[in-house]
Amino acid sequence: MKKKVVLTKNYLEEVIERLKREFELIVVEDTGKNLHEALEENQDAEALISFLSDNIAKESIDICKNLKIIANYAVGYNNIDYKHAIEKGIYVTNTPDILTAATADLTMALILSVSRRIVEADEFVRRGSFKGWQAKLMLGKELNGSTIGIIGMGRIGLALAFRAKAFGMNVIYYSRTRKQEIERKYGFKFVRFIELIRESDVVSIHIPYSNDVHHLFNKDVFDLMKKDAIFINVSRGALMDEKCLAQELEKNELFGAGLDVYEFEPEVTEKLKKLKNVVLAPHIGSATYKTRLAMAMMTYNDVVLALSGKKPKYLIPECKL
Repeated sequence: MKKKVVLTKNYLEEVIERLKREFELIVVEDTGKNLHEALEENQDAEALISFLSDNIAKESIDICKNLKIIANYAVGYNNIDYKHAIEKGIYVTNTPDILTAATADLTMALILSVSRRIVEADEFVRRGSFKGWQAKLMLGKELNGSTIGIIGMGRIGLALAFRAKAFGMNVIYYSRTRKQEIERKYGFKFVRFIELIRESDVVSIHIPYSNDVHHLFNKDVFDLMKKDAIFINVSRGALMDEKCLAQELEKNELFGAGLDVYEFEPEVTEKLKKLKNVVLAPHIGSATYKTRLAMAMMTYNDVVLALSGKKPKYLIPECKL
């Protein structure tokens, strides 16, 4: 008899077919039930493949008595009560490293879109407002010679720094751990958080979410930013006070913002949708075919290992302690 695997939502068909050949696969999205109901009907499941949007709480984890692994189809895993899972001897894995380039590319795309008002200009042309070249039409911000402040100099932050440098930007960063080797090698400058906020023409967040950085970007912080600064968030929505950001943008206290994540995702503050100086993307940081396929294969391979009695490859750090 095949071992049972629960997948919360559909992902790339090639990997789903592999799962079906190897296991009895239950796709919650196809059952018409919520996750809790689906798990109640499949309490013998030995693996759960989850998405970042799934709340894998203690109650869900306790339903399946033979659960051996929770494979999260994301780098982040704050959606999982991983401490409880680990206490029960359940492996928790994620998909690190693989989405670095794709996410850094999207971040740079948002910076360019906001600074050169690309979305606003596209809409301007489509509605028939373009009557010819004008000296003051759609004036934006030039990146060359400006300063980008990167919050979190991990893999994605570093990848963004390289891209920004190629556009002639000066790179400063703040990170809990100073990266002196990176500073020596590439000339990126470490500064205090407040100094970064005050000096940057573009501020981009690249840190994981935890309770101690909830609303890291609030009114006090936004008020310290330059009045013509650009704010970028492709990390986690709850790192910013979304309603406060909308108010700052509405008052033109910032030049603009580019967002790929939202505080109450998939809900988006209505005011943001009405503003021209913000570019909104639907959480597509890793959304290239190559990256999403690689992520799916990582979850598949870790499930195969765990259900074969072996240690998965992509354990979250807390599982390695």
